Amino acid sequence: MVDEKKESRSSYLLERTLNKALPRRTFLKGLAVGTAVATLTPAKTAEAFSFSDFFKKHYKELSPQEKTAMLTRIEAETKKRYGIDVKVEDPPPMDGVEFVYCLNLSKCIGCRKCVYACVKENNQSRDPQIQYIKVLEMPKGSLDVHEGNMYYDHEDVPQKDKFYMPVQCHQCKHPPCVKVCPVEATWKEPDGIVVIDYDWCIGCRYCEAACPYEARRFNFTDPKIPTEEINPNQGYLSNRIRPRGVMEKCTFCLHRTRKGLYPACLEVCPTGSRKFGNILDPNSEVRAVIQHKRIFVLKEELNTMPRFLYFFD
Repeated sequence: MVDEKKESRSSYLLERTLNKALPRRTFLKGLAVGTAVATLTPAKTAEAFSFSDFFKKHYKELSPQEKTAMLTRIEAETKKRYGIDVKVEDPPPMDGVEFVYCLNLSKCIGCRKCVYACVKENNQSRDPQIQYIKVLEMPKGSLDVHEGNMYYDHEDVPQKDKFYMPVQCHQCKHPPCVKVCPVEATWKEPDGIVVIDYDWCIGCRYCEAACPYEARRFNFTDPKIPTEEINPNQGYLSNRIRPRGVMEKCTFCLHRTRKGLYPACLEVCPTGSRKFGNILDPNSEVRAVIQHKRIFVLKEELNTMPRFLYFFD
């Protein structure tokens, strides 16, 4: 026999939800973590989603025409908010390409130029500050990241008896972050890059907890980027300006690398310690590194099979 009181309350909650201006992210986050609809706070009118936004399709379900309309909308919204013209593209993975990144720990000097180049290229918030790359100052002879110091503030690098280990998204073949996402807002692309659909992310931060490399960042507030420092060349799944309340991370600068360019962090490296390329190409630098150098896989025991590797001369 149907519980009439329970049925009546369910109808009331559904009607209240449909009649209130409730953001899609807030609504889905409530469902994902098991929160009752009644406990969700209605959004302010200015932040409310339209019906079409609320029930929009997942990125993978969009037609070419729908993608074009979506990119045009994002460009218009950026123009309205920041007063500048940007070009948002969605370059697809290239056939026969699987990207791999190799970093020479024998050459890295801890200058952090890669960190700042990444921030600038990927439109990361300056306040609060978000950085995809963290550089650990490590005691020589140790590969335990827990002994590393990411907050060193001396300019004279490298320090005696220290070496430096940059850590960023490892673009795992078996990414734990993807497995835990309750709404499938993150996934692994054919070229090996793990991406996030910022419009689909509900900000539950499960992926952040699951990542063994601490590579994911959460936007707690609206990102602040000086208008003159915004990179206008943007990708939908990479460096477009992210909204508040979503996860973000390194994407191997896919808006660049899928066009045959190098990641920004590699181009600025003064020691040549960074190598990037297609592991399926027998003549690529990364293939040569893996075949002829001493390779170190961070947290290899977890079997994530990362595409970000370390090596030594």
